[in-house]
Amino acid sequence: MRVLVVEDEPMLAEAIAEWLREDAHAVDVAHDGGGALDRLAVNDYDVVVLDRDLPGVHGDDVCRELVSSSSPTRVLMLTAAAEVTDRVAGLTIGADDYLAKPFAFPELAARILSLGRRARPAAPPVLSRAGITLDPARHEVFRDGRYVPLSKKEFAVLAELLRADGATVSAEFLLEKAWDENADPFTGAVRLTILKLRRKLGDPPVVETVTGVGYRIT
Repeated sequence: MRVLVVEDEPMLAEAIAEWLREDAHAVDVAHDGGGALDRLAVNDYDVVVLDRDLPGVHGDDVCRELVSSSSPTRVLMLTAAAEVTDRVAGLTIGADDYLAKPFAFPELAARILSLGRRARPAAPPVLSRAGITLDPARHEVFRDGRYVPLSKKEFAVLAELLRADGATVSAEFLLEKAWDENADPFTGAVRLTILKLRRKLGDPPVVETVTGVGYRIT
């Protein structure tokens, strides 16, 4: 998934981002409400982890703007205020979930994963096609019963190909979902990852290149 972390404490923001990257998510970071709105205007995110008390544009206003745009992006609001009235207020303006600080990183990751499932069309918990089985929760991939060790990017790309259920997925879409905003679209990172993925999945080849369009699992 692609996640935007909006948190004005740089150390906490980077800690959250690194934890989520360990789970193979593509993560961008903003430290104020204005920066969050700028990124939301140009990137499609599955989930936004949104600190409520942001400098400049308040987190509530970021949430309202996102909700008013009818975006499918889900909002997990963070705050130091743990009172029931604060949680109710956050949910009332459109947040999908609410987590008080301090929090446990595993709980945050689990909540983001749950929201991410709701941000996109329903998919089975375990993805399967052409003899490949991918379990997002366990972060495991098997081909015809054989365990296939994959890097984080390879895992993320394969997950998107499996979710497409045989449809062709463009390199641009894969770059958007599996890399962050700092990725150079001209580096050939997607092509290289696909090559490594094919080698690890073995024969017969299942990841097909559709010339000029993208990739699909046949």
